[in-house]
Amino acid sequence: MVAAILFGSFLLFMLLKVPIGFALGLACLVTIFYSGAVSPIYLVQGLVTSADSFPLMAIPFYILAGEVMGKGGISKRLFGFAKIFVGNITGGLAIATVVTCIFFAAISGSGPATVAAIGGMVIPLMVQQGYDKKFATAIIVAAGTIGVIIPPSIPMVIYGVSASASIGSLFLSGIIPGLLVGLILILYSYFYAKVNNYPKDNLKLSASEIAKEFLSASWALMMPVIILGGIYGGVFTPTEAAVVATVYGSL
Repeated sequence: MVAAILFGSFLLFMLLKVPIGFALGLACLVTIFYSGAVSPIYLVQGLVTSADSFPLMAIPFYILAGEVMGKGGISKRLFGFAKIFVGNITGGLAIATVVTCIFFAAISGSGPATVAAIGGMVIPLMVQQGYDKKFATAIIVAAGTIGVIIPPSIPMVIYGVSASASIGSLFLSGIIPGLLVGLILILYSYFYAKVNNYPKDNLKLSASEIAKEFLSASWALMMPVIILGGIYGGVFTPTEAAVVATVYGSL
């Protein structure tokens, strides 16, 4: 009977078009109240104490930091700075996209946030310059996964809290794998562009223009240094680093 209540209520919520996450929670809640296995007071206390976690506070702050910097045009400045160094290379636009994703991932800690912030700006530009739309979309999605690996990674924060593991150590372990993924995507972009004869940007910038692009992106480039340097230098915890990143991004 308990199983029937569980699956029946879940099916009912799904038919009512309740989001699947809420449907699962509500179905469990209905089953618990029906069976009487857990006291409602104990259930409420458990929900409150499980959410009362200092490390978990890092998640909304990292999301907010990425959102603030994305809305503030940071992604555009990072992309412009990356194009200075790789724009004249075959597939330079795709390579600049990967490099920008690496930097933005090191700010937001989120793959979806990285894809949303960079993709909306870069995909139309790549298509306009002759890149295949499928390739442009795929390279953004693939590069966005770096946000899950490279610190500060929100999934790493969740895992660290759940498994009682050191979040700082998890962040440290993600640096090299994240950079390797980025390097592989850069090499793939180069050879794919070479095979398909994609155009180069042929940028010719003066020293003053390069300096202007660098100054424009310098605030964003310092963000990963502040976050990771502060954590590994013992200045603040990963959660405090998220708050510092949010305040820094809003300046």
